[in-house]
Amino acid sequence: MIPADRFFFVGLMGSGKTTLGRVLARNRGMECIDSDHEIVARCGVSIPTIFEIEGEAGFRLRETAIIDELTQRQDIVLATGGGAILDPINRAHLKARGTVIYLHGTPHELYQRTRGDRNRPLLQTEDPLARMTELYHARHPLYLEVADITLDTGRQSVHTLVALLERQLVEITRKGTPPSSPLTAP
Repeated sequence: MIPADRFFFVGLMGSGKTTLGRVLARNRGMECIDSDHEIVARCGVSIPTIFEIEGEAGFRLRETAIIDELTQRQDIVLATGGGAILDPINRAHLKARGTVIYLHGTPHELYQRTRGDRNRPLLQTEDPLARMTELYHARHPLYLEVADITLDTGRQSVHTLVALLERQLVEITRKGTPPSSPLTAP
């Protein structure tokens, strides 16, 4: 049985994991932690700096340790980094230890939300939209693999999305099984 006191958000950068996570946590009286922010706090340097010094592989090792630790906490809403699902160990921990919510957005929508953010090292390329599209195609199947709920973020407000999510969480609790299709706000 998946614990009902642990909610893990997955999705590409810009999908709203931290924003929705904070609202869900506040509504439920839980703690919200962003795994990327936790890594930065513990290292004392930005993610781009970690990438520059240790490369993506070094960052991913740190991320796996943080995901392992945080997914064991109770009363937590965890917003994971977009690439956290690349590691099969992370996927296993997320799937086994809580309810996983995949915040889905199209590459174009996500690019629009992130295009001015310099703290996204994977988008510091000549064609960030092409890079976002590439990341989407590589990661989307992995997000679906771990997700108990898939929520299409589209253009809905944060409060509309959280209300929809809350209804689905109640439904999961009542039925004991996750919905079988992606969710969108009316």
